[in-house]
Amino acid sequence: MIRQLTASLEFHGQSLLLRAERQRLIASNIANADTPGYKARDFNFADALRTATGSAGPGEGIAAGVMSPGGRLRPDLRHALASQVHLDSNTVDMDRERASFADNAVKYESTLRFINGSVRTVLDAMKSPGQP
Repeated sequence: MIRQLTASLEFHGQSLLLRAERQRLIASNIANADTPGYKARDFNFADALRTATGSAGPGEGIAAGVMSPGGRLRPDLRHALASQVHLDSNTVDMDRERASFADNAVKYESTLRFINGSVRTVLDAMKSPGQP
């Protein structure tokens, strides 16, 4: 019973960790927008989440290959496709990075809200009928 209650939370917890890592990566791209020769990096969130959870289903454990020794997620990073390469060989597209940053922030917040709602539902289910 406890495993069923925590399975969804484990899945969303991994999602939050990956969203935070992606936000850090996008922020790094933005910070290096003027660095000559810098190659923008990103990762496929869906593939990383599938790998982090060990399968396509929620709550089946973290794949050991995705975690670094320090406990940080390290998804398969790839160079972002450059829409336009600058004269200094920098591939950061600020419009794409800003849009990705905002999109990821909204998805991070929605995952937090979903977790909060799930926890409240479980807490409400555990209350006795007469409790407020």
